[in-house]
Amino acid sequence: VQLQASGGGLVQAGGSLRLSCAASGRTISTYRLGWFRQALGKEREFVASISWSGSMIVYADTVKGRFTISRENAKNMIHLQMNSLKPEDTAVYCCAARSSGAVAWNSWGQGSQVTVSS
Repeated sequence: VQLQASGGGLVQAGGSLRLSCAASGRTISTYRLGWFRQALGKEREFVASISWSGSMIVYADTVKGRFTISRENAKNMIHLQMNSLKPEDTAVYCCAARSSGAVAWNSWGQGSQVTVSS
């Protein structure tokens, strides 16, 4: 499956952005999907993930209560609504997919830059 993120940009602290990720090549209905981010000079970190049914959602502690992950299987898309953004949320965000039974994330999309100014 191919993934492409969009929706990043520049926002002031306290603002909101919504990232979307479009999947192509295969239906994502049975995949676990997630968002990761990598700030300049830092390692990539997990942000959030959602099961194929949407019933199991996990957030990193750093974004819990501020970010919301969702998916639209019929449109082969996932979203990340980011509220109350902080300068430390500045990073390149990318979406990823993990096929059923896989132990690792096996599809990665190109990232989308999110910059939060103070």
